[in-house]
Amino acid sequence: MIRVLLIDDQPLIRSGFRALLDLEDDIEVVAEAADGKEGLALVRQHLPDIVLIDIQMPVVDGIEATRRIAADPTLSRVHVVILTNYGMDEYVFEALRAGAAGFLVKDILPQDLLHAVRVAARGDALLAPSITRKLINRYVSQPLHPGAAAGLKKLTNREREAVVLVAHGLSNDQIADRMVISPLTAKTHINRAMVKLHARDRAHLVVLAYESGLVAPRNS
Repeated sequence: MIRVLLIDDQPLIRSGFRALLDLEDDIEVVAEAADGKEGLALVRQHLPDIVLIDIQMPVVDGIEATRRIAADPTLSRVHVVILTNYGMDEYVFEALRAGAAGFLVKDILPQDLLHAVRVAARGDALLAPSITRKLINRYVSQPLHPGAAAGLKKLTNREREAVVLVAHGLSNDQIADRMVISPLTAKTHINRAMVKLHARDRAHLVVLAYESGLVAPRNS
């Protein structure tokens, strides 16, 4: 059972998402909150698998709430997915840097929301290739933390290659095809790179790839 917690200051959004998610046999909405402060308390109480959280909220906004969740060792198994009204919201990249596993637009199709929740529950990043490129090109004009490059020395050539492909938004199967290896081997390379770079998840791995300069932003 995938346990979901909703945090959004719009009751209609929460009720709509809850109604949809609760229809699924493998998904359960354990709680909902109208602001980040209340949401953080409920996250610690229920320890959900997924937190769907709005960026702009009163008291504590979604980015700060995400940052606090990511910084709490007791919440390491909680995956935060940001909800935004616009696919290119100016705060999205900051949310990823804060520790979000990905983001969704609020007008997402029902079947896509269900798929996204299941993907996030597996620990995969919710970053479609086209969105990844646009997002990075727009908000990362240069590495934000040059010191992050030091961690790249720990990677093998194949791990480094896999990280680059993850940063370009490719799935494990696509990475396997590109590297001419099995999907399991591709996943192994990625997981080892995440451990060496201390990446929380694939979304964090994407951020590190750009911040270290391993992948350079390209013009749209």
